[in-house]
Amino acid sequence: MTDVTKYNEKIFEEIKHVNEYGEEFWYARELQSVLEYVKWENFLKVIDKAKEACSVSGNQIADHFADVRKMVVIGSGAERKVDDIMLSRYACYLIVMNGDPRKEVIAVGQTYFAVKTRQQEVIEGYDDLSEEQKRLAIRNEIACHNKALADAANKAGITEPKEYAVFQNHGYKGLYGGMDMRAIHKHKGLKKNQKILDYMGSTELAANLFRATQTEEKLRRENIQGKENANKTHYEVGVKVRKTIKELGGTMPEDLPTPVKGIKQIEKEAARINKKSAGL
Repeated sequence: MTDVTKYNEKIFEEIKHVNEYGEEFWYARELQSVLEYVKWENFLKVIDKAKEACSVSGNQIADHFADVRKMVVIGSGAERKVDDIMLSRYACYLIVMNGDPRKEVIAVGQTYFAVKTRQQEVIEGYDDLSEEQKRLAIRNEIACHNKALADAANKAGITEPKEYAVFQNHGYKGLYGGMDMRAIHKHKGLKKNQKILDYMGSTELAANLFRATQTEEKLRRENIQGKENANKTHYEVGVKVRKTIKELGGTMPEDLPTPVKGIKQIEKEAARINKKSAGL
């Protein structure tokens, strides 16, 4: 089990930099050290894979990977120039997703950059939101990413609605220790017309967002083909997310409390408040 006193999200916060425009970035050399890559040449191979994933996803490499030269102090006290790369959050996210999965620190990096950090990128002021606002924001993100996941699954060979339902269940089984959608629904004590994603707290929703985004990325990145392979991939990603939660001392998703209010009720209440504030 991971030694969380050594591997935790603070190690990535400690090497974060902020430029004069208030934008956060990381230096590749410092990230290399944290991710326990001894040789720069080996780490560059991971960065190259991340750049390729960046391009495939429709993003400009130069927007996320900026080559720089900086001075470093060598043993004699003298300085010399070395190549480095300024990385955006998204670049770091792609790097840890392409890193050595056998490294325990990689799992922590995936959690940091692919869950918490990505939430904060797509949801402005995330930390200042109430629990209900976080639920709404992440639920909307899941809805968007599920469309992308469905497209990736379709390209892998899953074309029928029944096939996609089986595909989704594989992801849930991996994340929920063998429980499929029906079992999760029953476990939560929901009514027939109530959707499980609408009755998850922000932490549980975040785990499912992680599952969806990572499965989509993996299907596309590795060009996985065939229904069985796609199902297996979704299951394995779910298992890995579950393992990461466990290693970080988190609560398993099925053990998290089920909110009393559903997403639709929260949306109606929010709309009512906005209407009242607008004087309508």
